[in-house]
Amino acid sequence: MPSTKPMLNGLVAAVAAVGLAGSITVAQQAPPAPAPPPARFVVVLDAAHGGDDPGGKLSGGEAEKSLTLALSVRLRSLLAARGIQVVTTRESDSTLDLDRRAEIANRARAQACLSLHASESGSGIHLFVSSLPPAQPGRVAAWKTAQAASVTRSLALAGTLNSALLHAGISVTLARANLPAVDSMTCPAVAVELAPESAHSSGSSQPTPEPLDDPAYQARVAEALAAALLEWRTEVHQP
Repeated sequence: MPSTKPMLNGLVAAVAAVGLAGSITVAQQAPPAPAPPPARFVVVLDAAHGGDDPGGKLSGGEAEKSLTLALSVRLRSLLAARGIQVVTTRESDSTLDLDRRAEIANRARAQACLSLHASESGSGIHLFVSSLPPAQPGRVAAWKTAQAASVTRSLALAGTLNSALLHAGISVTLARANLPAVDSMTCPAVAVELAPESAHSSGSSQPTPEPLDDPAYQARVAEALAAALLEWRTEVHQP
């Protein structure tokens, strides 16, 4: 009867070769591709006035510059908590001219800019878009009319803000206006002016005034604006 030892040795060698080949195949596999970085999305918050420019005087004696800064700080925190990168034109009671505000926004290459204001006139939120006629983007945008190339997108941004504010039960007025700071910006930009609101309290048909210095009212406005910018990020990043 022939010996089986050579046969077994051959079998062991074959198994070892298969195992070795398998290990080589695994070692040669390419590592998984890294996940793509998240799409860039930056929002600029421009608290109007400041420093030597107090803005309007509000009914409670507060200067407009203080309210716009407080709203900017509140909104910045809400956006940062949602993973949105925020650039602010000012973080303190500092003086900034209009050109400097536009320069900060343009340098940030933002996808949205909100210029924050406050007024005792009217009711709810006033949204203003530049009155410049839409224009095709050029290689070099003229400084005072740079916004013309973004007016169409600014109108779309205003529409998103409008929907979120109305959903939050806040009245909105939409208008076009001459906006010196915004007119020099190259990104979608909307001036947001906060005015007192009259809301209907639960179980009552009589409106309850919500003054500008009411923290609950300011918080409601900031939450609605944050929700709108989240929606705008989705719209901007649609394929």
